[in-house]
Amino acid sequence: MADHFASLDEALGWLDAHIDYERVAPTRRALPSLDGVRSALRLLGDPQEAYTSIHVTGTNGKGSTTAVIAAILSEAGLAVGTYTSPNLHRVNERIGRNLEAISDEELVDLLNRLATVEPQLDEPLTRFELLTVAALAHFADEAVDVAVVEVGLGGTWDSTNALDGDVAVITSVSLDHVQVLGTTPEEIAADKAGIIKPGATAVIGPVSESVAAVIERAVDDAGATMWRAGVDFDVERNRLAFGGRLVDVLIPGARYEDMLIPLHGAHQGENAAVGIAAVTAFLGRPLPEEIVEAGLGRVVVPGRLEVLGHVPLIIVDGAHNGAGAKALAGALEEGFHVSGTRVVVLGMLEGRVPEDLLAPLVAAGLRTVVCVAPATPRAMDPETIAVAARSLGASATVATSIEAGCTEATALAGADGLVLATGSLYVVGAARLALLRHIAEG
Repeated sequence: MADHFASLDEALGWLDAHIDYERVAPTRRALPSLDGVRSALRLLGDPQEAYTSIHVTGTNGKGSTTAVIAAILSEAGLAVGTYTSPNLHRVNERIGRNLEAISDEELVDLLNRLATVEPQLDEPLTRFELLTVAALAHFADEAVDVAVVEVGLGGTWDSTNALDGDVAVITSVSLDHVQVLGTTPEEIAADKAGIIKPGATAVIGPVSESVAAVIERAVDDAGATMWRAGVDFDVERNRLAFGGRLVDVLIPGARYEDMLIPLHGAHQGENAAVGIAAVTAFLGRPLPEEIVEAGLGRVVVPGRLEVLGHVPLIIVDGAHNGAGAKALAGALEEGFHVSGTRVVVLGMLEGRVPEDLLAPLVAAGLRTVVCVAPATPRAMDPETIAVAARSLGASATVATSIEAGCTEATALAGADGLVLATGSLYVVGAARLALLRHIAEG
């Protein structure tokens, strides 16, 4: 059978022609069922049944926790598939094996197969559904031992929930995507708890008592087991270190001391503990300390409190809600001190409350705001962000593009200041490229 696509550009053009709920905001009614994904997987021979899996959701921290789990399991000698979203620069980043992104050739082959399968479905899949099916098929092709799969949105109706995870991870629960998932943390927790399957172990990060009660009911209904942060495992010490965090983690059967995580922010210590607990639950035993330590040393999470340069200090972070902004502000106050002007390049999506992101950052000393629009139909008007910034006592300007905003911010910061790009991973991806070019050009 002839291939549909002769090049990656052709294949991505076909992919991008599908509905993209990452760029066009979904509503509860518009969210698809899992029927289409399950039908496509069935036509491909149900590849997701060929390997074990760890399923990861959470309002914040799921990307970093996925990276921790994958790095440790890979260091332990397992063949590990990873599926994450969104990507910063290239769609290949979403699908990986042993910490390496899928090649262009492999991605084209997968999309050719899906283009052959799709006409046999009752209706076309969305872009995210296609990528999910592609990832689950690729992991079977690559004979992975375990797939670590990050939820795109929520849990119950996310296309990744066609997977039956041996371990279900919920990193955190706070208000986000309320138009889709629910208007209270408890409603959102109920949606996320939909990934907990019969017989699985649910590993739960730091959550409130009311959220824990919702998840515990879902665990009981599924006949699953629950490991909860602060109860069954914990971070005993979580302190600033050169290049990241130094943590002591207590899990069932082991205690790991002075583990260096090359990620910034106290919240990354908590994410690491959740990741280590998930690995332990999956394997049914604690790993030797040297494997955990070496695995943590391999963790790389671009765009999450990532330091790109030092003159000025340049940081990008994907904080996109109030809880993420508070964690970011705390990390900046604890570990990133400069004598000069602190400037934030900020863009966000419609549906957000700008003050929720701005207030913690302004309180942390970022009182100069350059407002930009992410390259998506869901972009919030940067003038709206500027008005919110001024209402909080910050100075604000509006840039014509993210690249122009980054140029303006570096000029305002000077050599001894700080530039932070945040508010949306759409902003972080574009800003990261612009700022790296600025650094390279000196």
